Amino acid sequence: MQIEVWSDFACPFCYIGKRRLEEALAEFPEGEQVKFRFNSFELNPYAPVNHDKNEYELLAEKYGKSVDEMKQMADGLRQQAAEVGLQFDFDRLVPTNTFDAHRLFQRAQQQGLGDQVAETLFKAHFEEAKHIGDRDTLTKLAIEAGMTQDDVEAAFSEDRYEKAVRTDEKEAHEIGVQGVPFFVFNDKYAMSGAQPKEVFVQGLQQILQEEQENAIKSSAKTEFCTGDECDG
Repeated sequence: MQIEVWSDFACPFCYIGKRRLEEALAEFPEGEQVKFRFNSFELNPYAPVNHDKNEYELLAEKYGKSVDEMKQMADGLRQQAAEVGLQFDFDRLVPTNTFDAHRLFQRAQQQGLGDQVAETLFKAHFEEAKHIGDRDTLTKLAIEAGMTQDDVEAAFSEDRYEKAVRTDEKEAHEIGVQGVPFFVFNDKYAMSGAQPKEVFVQGLQQILQEEQENAIKSSAKTEFCTGDECDG
């Protein structure tokens, strides 16, 4: 089985969804046989690298809510994150543009370090309050995750990594992705949002059974479940 997920390093539901899927795969008998691929998706391609507002202020502006309401929402997200072992720090979180982070990830994936770098970037942004739009910070994080200085320089200078990001985003647009995380199983079945672990397990079992029985004849992607996600 192959799973593709479109995600952004600035999306809290993407990090939570990643961890819930990992927990589901750990319980899934065929989990070790599942191939996983992360695809790039920028929630806000036009976001500046450096903001003069904090995360609460930006969310309040985006959704037309008060800062206090956004802090209450963040409390709920902290609770969801804590349930899967993550410690979100919205008070110190650094809002930024994630394009360079995605370019770095694309290079890492080519080098077989995609999982390590993706996890490092999510953790740096949501738990460690690091500036993942800053190239010096990204360089340090990449090297900690196993990349070389040459890898980092290539990610930021070679056009192919920008093209890889754009290709992922173009495919997302073509299949109708409007929010992330967005999961596609075996290029046929789609699931959106940070689903509970049990929903992932049920979906994996259903897909495996249908594949084994050859019950699905169509190659069209079918969305059978939606949940919490970040929209652009």
